[in-house]
Amino acid sequence: MVTFLVLLQLFIVLALIFIGARVGSIGLGIYGMVGVFILVFIFGQKPGNIPIDVMLIIVSVITAAATLQASGGLDYLVGLAAKFLRKHPEQITYYGPLVTWLFCLVAGTAHTSYSLLPIISEIATNSKIRPERPLSVATIAASLGITGSPVSAATAAIISTDLLGGKGIELKDIMLICIPASLIAILVASFVQNRVGKELDNDPEYLRRIKEGTINPEEDKNNMEKLITTPNPRAKYSVMAFILGVLLVVIFGSAPSLRPSFNVNGEITRLGMPETIEIIMMSVAALILLVGKANVVEAVKGNVFAAGMNAMVSIFGIAWMGDTFFNGNIEFFKYHIADIVTQYPFLFAVALFFMSIMLFSQAATVRTLYPLGIALGITPLALVAMFPAVNGYFFIPNYPTEVAAINFDRTGTTKIGKYVINHSFQLSGFITTFVSIGVGYLIINLFY
Repeated sequence: MVTFLVLLQLFIVLALIFIGARVGSIGLGIYGMVGVFILVFIFGQKPGNIPIDVMLIIVSVITAAATLQASGGLDYLVGLAAKFLRKHPEQITYYGPLVTWLFCLVAGTAHTSYSLLPIISEIATNSKIRPERPLSVATIAASLGITGSPVSAATAAIISTDLLGGKGIELKDIMLICIPASLIAILVASFVQNRVGKELDNDPEYLRRIKEGTINPEEDKNNMEKLITTPNPRAKYSVMAFILGVLLVVIFGSAPSLRPSFNVNGEITRLGMPETIEIIMMSVAALILLVGKANVVEAVKGNVFAAGMNAMVSIFGIAWMGDTFFNGNIEFFKYHIADIVTQYPFLFAVALFFMSIMLFSQAATVRTLYPLGIALGITPLALVAMFPAVNGYFFIPNYPTEVAAINFDRTGTTKIGKYVINHSFQLSGFITTFVSIGVGYLIINLFY
């Protein structure tokens, strides 16, 4: 009976994601909230955690990006990128993911990618490159950076003394294995993704939007020529301000000791990264208004702001529904996964993958399953090689970075498919997972 109820809830969750994806725009958030209503009022599930931090990070980052757009800074960046891409027309599919990966690697959080996704999308669109290609890999790459980051919560969990830290595994081992493994995996995924889908000029959804007037390629082309030949000289100051903000996020993420600390009930607590990102990026928005002479009214009218707000509403409903479902049935999932792994220890990586789908957190997945892996006698180095498997939450397209990427792609090429799980991030996600684990095993066999 319990199994039937869990499967019924799962069917409802997937169905509502499907309906929301078909509706488009804020439909994901609206139907996600319908899912929350059904799970809470009909099935009696306790409401999950509202992704407040994620939503506020998106608001702050999008506010900064929107003011950047209003000041001409985004156009300035696109113009600079276009000059380079004309010589290397396909490289955004490689460079975009590598940048999001690097930022996450040093900051310890995939949330830094929110500031980069709209820029990657615009560069690809204006360069006639299918935005789905770089966005799909960039989104996955941001999460993959967590497994090699010295400052991520997941890395901190895995090297704790009660887990692999007590088995002789140190931070340097994580970095020496996971960083090259994830880098190679991203390059492989980018290579494959660069050949996925129709070229932008032949994509039916893109052509439909052109016909409806949502996108005007001739106007985009003329604007691009203008950006290249006569860039706005003041816009570069806005770009500098925005880059300064992103660098500050990276610095404070990689060096927690630089963040302010406070005495809370006798305990010293440091300012968290979510609050740090929010404070910095909203302050950057103010700086852009000052140095770039941006028009606030124009900022909220731009497509970056609209896409960001769509993403926030979507995340509100979808992420809350997902958290409510999985946390409400967590004991069921833990029991069944533990049983499978006990019988087949080599399937531990698969168990990590599926548990991460349910928990939406690398750190929580590590804390939940790694004690079992240790108890089963799996070697510590093998457990390190399996670490990238904790990024499986891309499988169901309701993670905030995925939802945000879909909304930032104004061409409509980055999408959720007819059957929900056939979405734009699936291929990149599986390639990076398999390759990074495979390379990790190769490294431990060759060098350890």
